[in-house]
Amino acid sequence: MDTTNAIILPGGYCNSKTSYSRFLTREVTVGDIPMGGNHPIRIQSMTTVDTMDTLGSVEQTIRMVDAGCEYVRITAPSIKEAENLAHIKKELKMRGYHVPLVADIHFTPNAAEVAARIVEKVRINPGNYADKKKFDQIEYTDIAYQGELERIYKKFAPLVKICQEYGTAMRIGTNHGSLSDRIMSRYGDTPEGMVESALEFIRICEDLRYYNLVVSMKSSNPQVMVRAYRLLVEKMVAENMNYPLHLGVTEAGDGEDGRVKSAVGIGTLLEDGLGDTIRVSLTEEPENEIPVARALVNRYTNRKIRQENIQTREITNLSGHTDTSPYEAAEVNAFIGGSLVPRVVADISRENLKDPFVLTAVGYRYDAINDKYHMGDQSVDFIYLGSQLPSFTLPGNLKVLYDYDTWINLKDKANKHPVYTLKSFQDTAAFDPSLNLITLTNDDLEGEYFANLQLNNTVVFLLETNQPHGMADQRQFFNNLQAIGVNNPVIIKRNYPLNEFSGPVGDIMNPEEPISKIQLYAATDMGALLVDGLGSGIWIDSPATPLDKLASLSFGILQATRSRISKTEYISCPSCGRTLFDLQETTQMIRRRTNHLKGLKIGIMGCIVNGPGEMADADYGYVGAGPDKITLYRGKEVVKRNVSSANALDELIEIIKNDGLWVDEGSEN
Repeated sequence: MDTTNAIILPGGYCNSKTSYSRFLTREVTVGDIPMGGNHPIRIQSMTTVDTMDTLGSVEQTIRMVDAGCEYVRITAPSIKEAENLAHIKKELKMRGYHVPLVADIHFTPNAAEVAARIVEKVRINPGNYADKKKFDQIEYTDIAYQGELERIYKKFAPLVKICQEYGTAMRIGTNHGSLSDRIMSRYGDTPEGMVESALEFIRICEDLRYYNLVVSMKSSNPQVMVRAYRLLVEKMVAENMNYPLHLGVTEAGDGEDGRVKSAVGIGTLLEDGLGDTIRVSLTEEPENEIPVARALVNRYTNRKIRQENIQTREITNLSGHTDTSPYEAAEVNAFIGGSLVPRVVADISRENLKDPFVLTAVGYRYDAINDKYHMGDQSVDFIYLGSQLPSFTLPGNLKVLYDYDTWINLKDKANKHPVYTLKSFQDTAAFDPSLNLITLTNDDLEGEYFANLQLNNTVVFLLETNQPHGMADQRQFFNNLQAIGVNNPVIIKRNYPLNEFSGPVGDIMNPEEPISKIQLYAATDMGALLVDGLGSGIWIDSPATPLDKLASLSFGILQATRSRISKTEYISCPSCGRTLFDLQETTQMIRRRTNHLKGLKIGIMGCIVNGPGEMADADYGYVGAGPDKITLYRGKEVVKRNVSSANALDELIEIIKNDGLWVDEGSEN
């Protein structure tokens, strides 16, 4: 890989800085649709109906393929489901559909060996295929550990040989939530453990001279997922491996939350040039996942075309030095930076500034009777007014940003702060005593104005970009600041004109509606920086997007990156043929009664496969245990087993109340 002018990402993976390029992997054959190498990034999803329902599986598969799905995954929890894959495949061919099928296997090697003779690809999870997951902490000596690896080799080798014989591809898919007791005992619940779990199985495949492999590192936590994939690439390069990567965030949820969390994880890695197939795991109908995935992927196809037509200037580090340590911003007068949570900026300069109710969209509800404002957990920290002056009194705790030329003429400057260009900051002697913002780009660091800049501890940078690969350009900015010893806070600003994400709804090249597209783009561009600890604030500027949507999106991105918690988080799986209840309906039911519990994480799992492990990241869990039966968890601990689904949510709420974490909706907390 060419690492000229490269940045070392956390985990050691090098990535091009300001021009986008993919990390090229070996080609893998999956039926008639190959992946890896120079092939397009492929789209995958998974059926949710019972695999024994042949016609239901076929009809759902057809809807997915018609929506643009290129590989369809179907669960095979036992031999009977694995055998039925042949009937599903036959019926699809009779209807003129030749989509590659992927058998999803957990716990059952014998089902995998049947499926590998039928489908084009088999997905196995190292944590529960031939290894054990009982949440036991066992101390393994090196000899005992090696003995376990030899046992796994013997159990796994038959599947590898069948795949060789039948030309079947294999995905070795590690899940953060289902690492084996053996891996957990030695590596802990870490990205290192996830990577080693996969590498053990890859080494067995290579020892048997089988290379038709794809690898994934999934987690419900985008930070963990990103670190794991980057570390995997580093380790593969060190061991002379180069297998295609399947990207996904597990249990992402639904609606805006699911799209934002998926984009933070998948989009960050696509920005790094990593990824050969993707699956967006939404708690929605599987065909809804496809346009979201397509919108993410198409962005990079379009970017490559733009780069070919636009000269992109590479910017070297000012000191010729790359630094992997976090960017530690100084704190500015208890407003921003340091250990404070990232701030949110909203532009309301285009709104009706004669109406105080306009602030409702950014989290300040005006009470006309008492002439006061009420804040919420998602009230923005700064509003930008540019040169506009409101005709009503603003909330006393809301900070207001004005262009310098307007700010300098204000009589009352309390809680009002100037926004400068580099030139205007250099040319003036008038500054706010507490907070001054300077708009600039990465290019400006090499200009004369920045070279002569007299910085102080009131300055905050407002970082924009005009590069096609804007995230990498902005990421390099932080690296450049470190190289010259500057640590002022940085607010990340991205501008999204309508033509960047508009297009006919349903068009395969522009399949996501504009609201959903800006969710994906902004979550990628800003989330990719925030997961690496870069940025003391965010500002999403999109004139065509309603103000309330921008505010909600801003807080959603901060929540998904674990930078700032402002609401309840739901770790809900997308459902599959193993699911024992209606996940979409249940998730909405739980959300309606618990969505006021700020900071609480609730896992909602259709079955036990990833449930307890993935819920290591959740405070409470609601997991299908059988027909009409739910098991309730506190973290990984079972609190109540086999609760009737009619009573399970009430029982869960009672557990939360007994733990002292319940608050009544609408109460002050």
